[in-house]
This record gives sequence, structure tokens and C-alpha cells, in this order.
Amino acid sequence: MKEITVQELKDKKDSGEDFQLIDVREDFEYEMSNLGGLSIPLGGILIEAEKISKDKPVVVMCRSGKRSAAAIMQLEQKGYTNLYNLQGGILAWADQIDPTINVY
Repeated sequence: MKEITVQELKDKKDSGEDFQLIDVREDFEYEMSNLGGLSIPLGGILIEAEKISKDKPVVVMCRSGKRSAAAIMQLEQKGYTNLYNLQGGILAWADQIDPTINVY
């Protein structure tokens, strides 16, 4: 599984790179704090897979990196090859990039 660090994600965002960010946390978690990605909770990842791009890099994130890894494993079985797991999830983002973001 390919992974990306929070610093690499910040660089992608800052440079305006064309990629998609998918947040697989639950709606209440997303409402508390998010990085502007598309919210598709893990339980619905295969149902809503058509919303996920196959022709540009896709970063999948959650709270810590575990649910996003599970989502990637499910999607790779459906033929996705362009997915990157955000190491450490939003907890790592809060720790290394933006300490003002709400975490739980």
C-alpha cells in the first residue's frame, strides 16, 4: 500500500496539485474537523466508489490511518491503483501541521 505523509499532503495542497482527498471517517467526525476532502464514511466506500477518481492521485484519510488503510484495501480489490494512505490521519495533521484543528 502506498502512503503519504502529512507534510507531503500539505505540499500537494499548497502547490495546487490536482489530486482528490477522501475522508472515510463518520459524518460527526468530519463535521468536527476536516481537511476539505470528500466525506465518504468507510461503511459506504464501495457503494460510493464511483465518486472516487481513477485518473488522478487519491489520498484517503481517517483519524489515525487504520480505517483509510481498510478503505484502500477494499478499493484496490475493485481495481484502483492510484490510492495513497495518509500516515497518521488527522491526528498526525494536528500534531505536525495545524495544532489548532479539533481532534478527539
